Amino acid sequence: MKKIGFIGAYDKTDLILYVAKILTVLNKKVLVVDATINQKARYVVPVINPTTTYITDFEDIDIAVGFKDIEDIKQYLGISDGQELEYDIVLVDTDNINGFQKYELQNSQKNYFVTSFDNYSLKKGLEVLSGLQDVVSLSKILFSREMLKEEDDYLNFLSLGYKVVWNEYRIYFPIENGDLSVIYENQRVAKIKFKKLSVQYKDGLAYIVEEILGDVSESNIRKTIKFIEKGV
Repeated sequence: MKKIGFIGAYDKTDLILYVAKILTVLNKKVLVVDATINQKARYVVPVINPTTTYITDFEDIDIAVGFKDIEDIKQYLGISDGQELEYDIVLVDTDNINGFQKYELQNSQKNYFVTSFDNYSLKKGLEVLSGLQDVVSLSKILFSREMLKEEDDYLNFLSLGYKVVWNEYRIYFPIENGDLSVIYENQRVAKIKFKKLSVQYKDGLAYIVEEILGDVSESNIRKTIKFIEKGV
């Protein structure tokens, strides 16, 4: 089982769901864990009878909401402590140090720091990193209008002295390219559709999936995205 962390105060729910959709079409069994304070998944993922804690299926993705840690999820599923969750990949979304620690994201196969460059997203996201006890390697997922080097330099400056090693490569997503309108429409119809997303957004998704899997070529991932676009 691979565990992948998505860390930061920026809204990551839809991004993670779109990554998870590609992974499921590639025949991976995926669990998305919403370990954020506001638990946005409660509001954007349809569920018939939501309770304090629950796991629901959405487009072949399992979504876990309200759990304090992996052991809590195991107990809900009736899995003994010595067993792993029966998923190929677990994607954990958190915006607080407690979530990072409880889900032991320091032991993840991969961790992403997701932010835009408004002060709230940057500084609130960095609050999570300020609580790190051990050095953690992070890859940046940056939502930006212009993708300026100065923005990345500013993030590097703000994080000086934190126990973070930034990976050299960065993944950029456009803030204003019509993608938000597409995502909002998909929320209204309770579907994950790729057809009207920008090329840049789909490129970012493909790169993340390629990194997570490691053994699937970029061309196969792009074919999968086109397959989803056709309405699968």
